[in-house]
Amino acid sequence: MEDNILEVRNLKKYFKSKVGSLHAVDGVSFNIKRGETLGLVGESGCGKSTIGRLILGLHQATSGEILFNGKDICKMNKPQLHDLRKDLQIIFQDPFSSLNPRMSISEIIGEPLIIHKKTKNRTELNSQVSHLMNVVGLSERLADSYPHELDGGRRQRVGIARALSLNPQFIVCDEPVSSLDVSIQAQVLNLLKDLQAEYALTYLFITHDLSVVKYFSDNIAVMYLGQLVETAESDELFRKPVHPYTQALLSAIPVPSIHHKMQRVKLIGELASPINPEPGCRFAKRCLYCKGKCVGKDPELKDLGNGHFSTCSITDEL
Repeated sequence: MEDNILEVRNLKKYFKSKVGSLHAVDGVSFNIKRGETLGLVGESGCGKSTIGRLILGLHQATSGEILFNGKDICKMNKPQLHDLRKDLQIIFQDPFSSLNPRMSISEIIGEPLIIHKKTKNRTELNSQVSHLMNVVGLSERLADSYPHELDGGRRQRVGIARALSLNPQFIVCDEPVSSLDVSIQAQVLNLLKDLQAEYALTYLFITHDLSVVKYFSDNIAVMYLGQLVETAESDELFRKPVHPYTQALLSAIPVPSIHHKMQRVKLIGELASPINPEPGCRFAKRCLYCKGKCVGKDPELKDLGNGHFSTCSITDEL
């Protein structure tokens, strides 16, 4: 579809290990419309960050397609991927380790402009860097500072400015606020929202914080051990979660009220291994509703209407 800036089709990424093949991403498919945000959520190790790196060409897919503006990233060579960097950028989780400690803030922000030859001379480069710093709310007096001299919020603003430097169409936000204080998280999220409206950006927002993703995303996709288990519009998912894993995640969101009684869904049972996984629902061993048809065959996302998809067929019978 023309309004889809990104289409991921049956994407797989397996890593070799001493004991077998680790299925980090196993048959994932989704679309992201131009100018919208898809929130990709799940617990640590589910493969969400790997998907982000596959989209950026930082990992080579085992199989599947990643269509960006109709072109398959998986089939691109190095020169083509280099040209694609202008349109695809990333904001990393750790705002300190993702910045070169030996480079000043102005050098970090200006580096992509130099690599892609976007400025003609030093004066134009300095002007562009100054503009980018102003856009993300960084004072010009910090231009000659180094990452260790800044707090976490300012470091992340440097990372955002660097991502914006080439005027991209699509940005992977890999847990960009998880390492920040709550008050700073709100500032960074509001900044990303404003930038999306101003520059018509499209985001893949990777996080494990469902309270954040509800505020930030148009649509949400829930991952578990390399596979999508549920996708829906943000409001729809929070109103009517279908998959037992999604229900458990939502029940764990803290509510800031002393009068609210938490009704958490406690997950018990053994966590399935992502190495050479057996066919069937990978959540089955921890699911309260598991039946015989949940094992033996990998479930597929089925349309529940209203743009809502889930792999679970048991909850409909309850």
